[in-house]
Amino acid sequence: MSDVDRQIAAATEFLDRTRDRAVARRRRGATSIAKRAALIAGADLAIIVATIIVGWIMPIGMGGALLVGALLVAVTLLLAFVRLDTPVAPEKLAAVPLKALPSKTEAWLETQRPALPAPAQSLIDGIGLRLETLQPQLATLDEQQPAAFEVRKLLGEQLPELLRGYARVPEPLRKVERNGKSPDAQLAESLKLIDAEIGEMTQQLAQGDLDALATRGRFLEIKYRDDGVA
Repeated sequence: MSDVDRQIAAATEFLDRTRDRAVARRRRGATSIAKRAALIAGADLAIIVATIIVGWIMPIGMGGALLVGALLVAVTLLLAFVRLDTPVAPEKLAAVPLKALPSKTEAWLETQRPALPAPAQSLIDGIGLRLETLQPQLATLDEQQPAAFEVRKLLGEQLPELLRGYARVPEPLRKVERNGKSPDAQLAESLKLIDAEIGEMTQQLAQGDLDALATRGRFLEIKYRDDGVA
């Protein structure tokens, strides 16, 4: 395969993953809207039923009707805009149950995405797609298995520490080269390593090769640590 063919293949893979990521985002958005609509309908119905029951016992009058109307509006607006899920703090990711770790990590990554440079944002999108593929495979993985330790270390410790280390770099220095690489470039390189690592873990779990996953003895080398970026 020529260099041109490899570049075309890499570009095609990137576009496919970007498209899949966009589809996944739209799917989650539709799910979120449906969830909010169900919550609003349930809360409003509960208020109306409670009002009817109270009305049977005592007259609520015009003032009571206005109060109920205001309550319906307030509850509807609150449930329409309030955040339904609170992202886990990065220092607590390591304690999240293994089967929920990919989704919790992805939710936290989404909160970090706006503060990252454009190349890193694209890599974060790719990692999110990897995590969505990985999650079903962790549902049956025993927490006590060495393979589970490898997954937890990467997602719950190394990935959060990478982004925390980058965030500690003053913004004006993030594009300044040091030892031949800027912090932005080092971040992108480390995210590529993490993306590849998650891909390998997913493949080994899919093949049921837990021994290989547990004993390969390869922890991710976060290059920003080596270069003193943090």
